[in-house]
Amino acid sequence: MKNICVIGLGYIGLPTACMLASNGYNVLGIDINEEIVTKLNSGKVHIEEPELEEVFLNVSRNGKLRVSQNLEKSDIFIISVPTPLNEENKADLSYIINAAAKVKDYIDKGNLIILESTSPPSTTRKVIGSMILKSTGLKAGEDYYLAFCPERVLPGKIIYELINNDRIIGGINKKSAEKAKEIYSSFVKGRILLTDLETAEFTKLAENTYRDVNIAFSNELALICNDYNINVWDVIKLANKHPRVNILSPGPGVGGHCIPIDPWFILNNVSRGNTLIEKCRDINNSLPNIISKKIMEIVKDKKDPKVTLFGASYKENIGDTRESPTKVIYKNLAKEKVNISVYDPLSANFEYPLSSSLKDSLKGSDLLVLLVGHKIFKEVNLKHVSTLMRTKNIFDTRNFFKKEEAIRYGFKYYII
Repeated sequence: MKNICVIGLGYIGLPTACMLASNGYNVLGIDINEEIVTKLNSGKVHIEEPELEEVFLNVSRNGKLRVSQNLEKSDIFIISVPTPLNEENKADLSYIINAAAKVKDYIDKGNLIILESTSPPSTTRKVIGSMILKSTGLKAGEDYYLAFCPERVLPGKIIYELINNDRIIGGINKKSAEKAKEIYSSFVKGRILLTDLETAEFTKLAENTYRDVNIAFSNELALICNDYNINVWDVIKLANKHPRVNILSPGPGVGGHCIPIDPWFILNNVSRGNTLIEKCRDINNSLPNIISKKIMEIVKDKKDPKVTLFGASYKENIGDTRESPTKVIYKNLAKEKVNISVYDPLSANFEYPLSSSLKDSLKGSDLLVLLVGHKIFKEVNLKHVSTLMRTKNIFDTRNFFKKEEAIRYGFKYYII
């Protein structure tokens, strides 16, 4: 089994295809987006990720990785397509369904299908397995192998973590899990842990839901500390000295393609109301609106106020803006007729205008709001910033700057 077709060349599919091609497999990468395929075939990657371009160029030049919009016969099919939320907070499985509909026309007995897309429990079995059976008569676990292997990587470290992190593989039967393990063993140095399909699907969701719940706890602590006029950052720092406590940091909201979405997938196929998971989602979703209201309180007395937002991405030190809280805050401020500038040297693709320079973003501003703790923002000279702004206000939602330094240069300093 040397020929692999990877369907979906996004943040996970493309790096996975590159790693497999780097380790002896003949890989065909498939994407329905013609622009992405054209760009990759011209030797350029469409994702900002350390090491990825170098690996991609190596495997594309030596012919181990080809890119196309059209499937071909293969030994292994890996589906790595998006699974967004719909308006009812349910999983939109249309991309998976479309991918499986294409695979059914090319699958043969003895092939292996692996789903990598994060999905509600039973998706691999009841969507892919049932579709293949109905359309071809091939039964998963008997005529072909079927497995689920979720990614567990952090943007900005995808290549490193694909290689070094442990992987979970769920199979419709033991042989399917073992077949999938053979594939990932070609490049994974971490442990590869085998289980059944539904356990693997649920485990992936539980990992990100744990983080969402922890962040919601820290955010609620921040809101309550504000009522008491207590510094939440001091509380968390001291509480985490306890050997069994690890509270994450509060912030302006939760973004990215995983943490804001995966908790809903856990609840996708069950009827449970008033859950902790839902309450934590509500808390984290409320933060961008709470931050927006605080911003308006700070600048309410200014005529034609200008607010500068530092950070467009959903987390520090990457350019990925998916589900970024900055988008919600920008939209809220725009409704209030605030002049807004967004400065983020790491983000090239943002649905709202980005300032071209630090100076332009801060010129005449009444408030600097630090939303993302990029390392590059540590290089910002607050003394210089103070000379650019109309009003010296900083709202630091990440406890990022040194409060004493900001006050020394005449800023009013606000934190969560």
